[in-house]
Amino acid sequence: MPDLATLSQTVCLIALAGLLIAAAWQDMRTLHIGNGLSIAIAALFVGWAIIGLIAGSYTLQALGLSIACGAGLFAVGVAAFAIGILGGGDVKLLAAVGLFAGPAGILDLLLVTALAGGLLGIAALAGVPIGLVSTQGEAALRRRLPYGPAIAVGGLWVASRLAVG
Repeated sequence: MPDLATLSQTVCLIALAGLLIAAAWQDMRTLHIGNGLSIAIAALFVGWAIIGLIAGSYTLQALGLSIACGAGLFAVGVAAFAIGILGGGDVKLLAAVGLFAGPAGILDLLLVTALAGGLLGIAALAGVPIGLVSTQGEAALRRRLPYGPAIAVGGLWVASRLAVG
């Protein structure tokens, strides 16, 4: 039977999955990811990390490296935003998920996100409707691809890896 800390961290990962699905859904509907979702994911990471620190399953060094990963993703994301590759909501979401990924999962996060984004792009090129935006947003969807779903897939991969151990 899992201990209270393991159970609490599992609940955090389930909440992370829910927030990622909400971010993907919001981006598909509106081509926008609200700041509240990224802030909630970052706050959830703080709780997850504190539980791990108290239980002894997470170290201060790992915490520092996870924060560095999130900050690094944010810095690279800001550069991508500046040249029009990513939206601001995508950058914040990716950085927040990067906290959970840490150094052990950052490459998985980026690889799975890129693969999911590539599949979204191929589907869009094939004429598959990607977003659920209103008719007012259809023109915007033709110019932009919602990348939140791809980040969510990468984040779900990271969460599943953390849940397994």
